[in-house]
Amino acid sequence: MNQDLRGAIDDPGLRAQLPAAELVELLLARIAETHQAINAYITVDADGARAAAQATDARRARGETLGPLDGMPLGIKDNIDVAGLLSTRGSAFFADRIATEDAEVIRRLRAAGAIIVGKVQLHEFAFGATTDNLHFGACRNPWDRERVPGGSSGGSGAALGADLCIGALGTDTGGSVRIPAALNNVSALRPTFGLVSTRGTFPVSALFDTIGPMARAMRDVAHLFAVIAGYDRDDPNGVDHPYADPLATLGDGVAGLRIGVPRRFFFEDLDPSVARSTEEAAEQLAALGAEVFDVELEGAEEAFAITNVLVKAEATGVHRERIDTDPGRFDPDVLRRLRLGDEIGAPAVGRALEQMRAWRVRMLQAFDGVDLLLTPTTNAPAPRLGADDMIEMTARLTRFTYSWSLAGMPAVSVPARPHENGMPLGVQLGAAPWNDATALRAGHAFQQATDWHLRRPPGLA
Repeated sequence: MNQDLRGAIDDPGLRAQLPAAELVELLLARIAETHQAINAYITVDADGARAAAQATDARRARGETLGPLDGMPLGIKDNIDVAGLLSTRGSAFFADRIATEDAEVIRRLRAAGAIIVGKVQLHEFAFGATTDNLHFGACRNPWDRERVPGGSSGGSGAALGADLCIGALGTDTGGSVRIPAALNNVSALRPTFGLVSTRGTFPVSALFDTIGPMARAMRDVAHLFAVIAGYDRDDPNGVDHPYADPLATLGDGVAGLRIGVPRRFFFEDLDPSVARSTEEAAEQLAALGAEVFDVELEGAEEAFAITNVLVKAEATGVHRERIDTDPGRFDPDVLRRLRLGDEIGAPAVGRALEQMRAWRVRMLQAFDGVDLLLTPTTNAPAPRLGADDMIEMTARLTRFTYSWSLAGMPAVSVPARPHENGMPLGVQLGAAPWNDATALRAGHAFQQATDWHLRRPPGLA
């Protein structure tokens, strides 16, 4: 790997010294070199990225005040609209669709000086956790190309893990930025529900859909989040609520923070390496000055089941007409999962909504005694491609992430000690609503004391 590129990814100071045009060329060359091996991008906008990079260098040469993301090359999940580029949603239904305007988050990123390199892979319609896409080919984990990168934002995770962009956007309904982050050794935030606009993004579930920033370092995640966060009046899911500036406290460390570790459910059905990695993360946070202790969080298993009901019911509703009129254009596994929503009647949805509200109260009560909750992100490392049924694999990978989605609360995934087989693992730090900054602060402090996020896949050209 080119050392200038690695330096620019790992060190913002070196990044600022490297001409944006040179950085973009290094990334474009690496994307081309690794495309067959990883298949992270659906569309690469080489001309657009070069033009944006040249504009960045011209601004720097003129001494203009630069945007907070000036010259940062990004990969964008292909269910988020970028004007003038294909927006396929990972599907055959929209394989030729060109977006006519930017999603709100893209508008904000461009205004901050970011460079859009292209659109990255996803599970079809963001409805699965493997990113084994029938229509655009399987996206592969850069740490082991026979394994999945997670999903549904698998392209975002794989592109970051293989150093094919510096930051990325994914969407997270039930874990879809946190799971790929954990499985590809990068960082991600699922924001508080309603804090980041989803306008211009194809939906899975209006109850849970979020857009989450991803990067190798939590520092870059925080900078991306600072740009895309904030109320959008025209977003039906937007919530106008004050929230803390994620950059104001990013370097404050964890001394004095109270971090609870819920063991019931989150330490059951767990790979021993994942348990050891999470225990070590708890010890590291305690060594940094946090107060770390066990807590009870009753109902997490039920929360998983409730989320499952609501996500399937809403997703089936989104695709009702396509399912009825043209089912053959779906990946059969995605169609099979969507049709599970047909088995969910109105009474079950009504009960699940009532249970969701109760779970949100219970989670708020849990934060009366802690600032953060620490859990594994996944219960095992990345599974092998095709090793199991997609629906069952998705259920296993989302086991520990659904609880946060149901609560509408923020959670980060941070790289931790890898599995004994060398594959990446992540730990999840969740916070109370509108306290995204606290989760980012803790994740950053953990990375300042460790170097797991700096590891690269072996043997990748």
